[in-house]
Amino acid sequence: MDGCIFCRIASGEITGLRVYEDEATLAFMDVAKDVDGHILVIPKAHCKKILDCEPETLDAIFRTVRKVSQHLVSDCGYEGVNLLNASGECAGQSIPHFHIHIIPRKGGDGIDAWPEFAGAKEDLQAVYDRVKM
Repeated sequence: MDGCIFCRIASGEITGLRVYEDEATLAFMDVAKDVDGHILVIPKAHCKKILDCEPETLDAIFRTVRKVSQHLVSDCGYEGVNLLNASGECAGQSIPHFHIHIIPRKGGDGIDAWPEFAGAKEDLQAVYDRVKM
């Protein structure tokens, strides 16, 4: 998609530090440098958010997420990973191209990956009744 920075990285128009690549996906270092080892995994084909991606694309993304995560833990000295996706502006999505953040973790690293929330405001049963498929 014209103007999409992740499409431009995937096509090679913009360089990135490519950690892993296959036909359908690309994993590269996040330039924000907020956490050591922070990697983004994207589909090469543009889709804005998870609901826009074809099932095959999501399969490929999560195969790559698993492969890169395994590498971080098995070969790079990390003990675990957090995965993050924000789909939609209200969820905090800042780049309109579906992507998964892989945040590598070590014990005592000080990262608060699960901050305290204000708490649910609705009755659990009422929410369950609404979301049950």
